[in-house]
Amino acid sequence: MTTQLAQASQRLLGWLTTRPTGALPYGAVVLWWEARRVPYNAIVGVTGLISSAVMVAVAFTCESRGGAPIGLPDPPAFAVVAVLLYGVLANVCYTGGWITEVVVAKVWAVDTSRFGPIAFTLGTVFSVLLTLAPAALIIVAAAITSCGR
Repeated sequence: MTTQLAQASQRLLGWLTTRPTGALPYGAVVLWWEARRVPYNAIVGVTGLISSAVMVAVAFTCESRGGAPIGLPDPPAFAVVAVLLYGVLANVCYTGGWITEVVVAKVWAVDTSRFGPIAFTLGTVFSVLLTLAPAALIIVAAAITSCGR
């Protein structure tokens, strides 16, 4: 079971980060990026769920110990709006990936077959780290302030 999962993960990672060598037409570059938008959103979305769960856990832990619920906005509806806005902005930035690749290919007339996979990988890693940052900051804030006591 573990071997099958590892092989499936390797196939998915290989598909996400490889592209045929040689210059592609601009439309094919856009299609390559857009085929990876759903996996990108799934990766960032799952990371967001983990980050949110950590923040809620810290808030409830602090509150149950007699401190302030650090990490929960007041009112909580602000969190929903922030999550939706973050999702929209993440996708705007994602679109910037293929726009940048097309501009680089057009302006410098170079083969961008390596640029796309590298930019996708770095952009996804950056998005994951940015998504985890609020949870890390809340943990640090709760530790430093002893949950606001």
